[in-house]
Amino acid sequence: MTVHHDEGAVTQRAVPGPALYFTSAMPDNPKAVVGVVHGHADHGARYAHVMDFWAARGIGSVAIDLRGHGRATGARGFVTRFEEYLDDTAELARLVADRAREAPVFLFGHSMGGLVVALSAIEAPRKWRGVLLSAPYFGLAMDVSAAKKAAGRIASRLAPRLGLPSGLKGSDMSHDPNRVREHDEDPLVFPHATARWFRESTKAQARALNRARALTLPLYEVFGTDDRIVSYSAGRRFFDAVGSSDKTFDERAGLFHEVLMEYEWEDIAGTMEKWMLARI
Repeated sequence: MTVHHDEGAVTQRAVPGPALYFTSAMPDNPKAVVGVVHGHADHGARYAHVMDFWAARGIGSVAIDLRGHGRATGARGFVTRFEEYLDDTAELARLVADRAREAPVFLFGHSMGGLVVALSAIEAPRKWRGVLLSAPYFGLAMDVSAAKKAAGRIASRLAPRLGLPSGLKGSDMSHDPNRVREHDEDPLVFPHATARWFRESTKAQARALNRARALTLPLYEVFGTDDRIVSYSAGRRFFDAVGSSDKTFDERAGLFHEVLMEYEWEDIAGTMEKWMLARI
């Protein structure tokens, strides 16, 4: 099967904002098309292997670099409001629709991208046929003290662009040493989180969990049980609260945060493929 690759800047926006960047992998006459939203300090091109896997099986995909990430413009890891990421996802929806024509469309998000996708599906469900989440960021795996949370709220107001080390490293993402090295050596992966981003993402988590019942689209959620970055229990709590009658929780024993960068990624991508095809 022929796969067509494309990439470029997204400068003509429906809502004013920084120039974004997209990559795509499209077969001829796709059976479905997926919008891909990456995690914090990440970028869409890191999912090229998954996108090519899907394209070889007739499913096209478009990944976007959110503002402040990857090849998009904007201050690294900074947003004034979390809703700005939802504006960026609206641009992704347009890119997907342009390529899908009459084919069904799905929305996928990993980690912070999972939080973005969940809120988008709740507040602007559009024509998505279903939502796929990978280790969605509804809470941190580690405890954050009340004092640190208070300091973060103060810094968000007084020094919103203040960047502190995020502590994210490849060895917490995957068991595969090649993927670990690629993560740690990727010049587009940045090592900090800003005070305003942390505050805004925390507020967004509460909103998503409070409104989970409003999500009625088909849902697939996959989580590694040894995730050291985001909270498995918070992810499960969101899943259980979702109002959809069609939802699947895929628990992967022993896997780390980036399940699609693990040795088993083809099995997981294949499970996602079958889940989507069953809903077209």
